[in-house]
Amino acid sequence: MAKTIVVKQIGSPIRRPAVQRQTLIGLGLNKMNRVRELEDTPSVRGMVNSIPHLVQIIEERE
Repeated sequence: MAKTIVVKQIGSPIRRPAVQRQTLIGLGLNKMNRVRELEDTPSVRGMVNSIPHLVQIIEERE
């Protein structure tokens, strides 16, 4: 079983660069307070780390 992380959107993409908006869409987020459970891979971690002001990691699961 793969490790997963639970990510919550805490910031609005309004008045943000298009790259940051596209990163949110790539993570499956597009509205405030949405929560997604994603597989913990280096690519997902990189996406989350590129927009730390817009998303928050709530928990890490085994």
